[in-house]
Amino acid sequence: MHEIGYCEAVLDAVERRAEGRRVARLGVRLGALHRIVPAAFEQSFQLVAAGGVADSASTEVTIVASRAGCRACGDRFETADASPACPACGALDVTVEGGDELVLEWIEYAEERVGMRSADGADVSGHRR
Repeated sequence: MHEIGYCEAVLDAVERRAEGRRVARLGVRLGALHRIVPAAFEQSFQLVAAGGVADSASTEVTIVASRAGCRACGDRFETADASPACPACGALDVTVEGGDELVLEWIEYAEERVGMRSADGADVSGHRR
C-alpha cells in the first residue's frame, strides 16, 4: 500500500497542529496523480495513527483531478492520467497541470469531557489529559 507514506506525512502535519489535543476527524485533498484510494487511505491512516493524538480519527479524502490541454486541437479536459491522450483528437501533445497536491485541509478535535469522575475522584471521561 503506497498510501502509508502519504498517511505518515499527513499524520506529521496533524500532530504538529494538534499540540497534544485529541483528533476526531480530518480532511485531506489529494491530487488524482497520486492514485490514492480513499478507503485504503483511511485504513493506512488508522495504522500509522494508532496510539497517538489521531488514534481512531476518521479521514475525509477529496480527490482532485488534473487539468489538461491539447496543443494540437486546443481541447481542455480533466484527467487522472499523468500522460493522457486528448479525448477529442487522440493527440499525445498534451500539457497537464495540477493533480499532484497533498493538502491537510482541516482538523476536527475531539471534545474533552470535563467533570466526569468516579466516587473516588478518578477521571472516567475516557480521554487522556
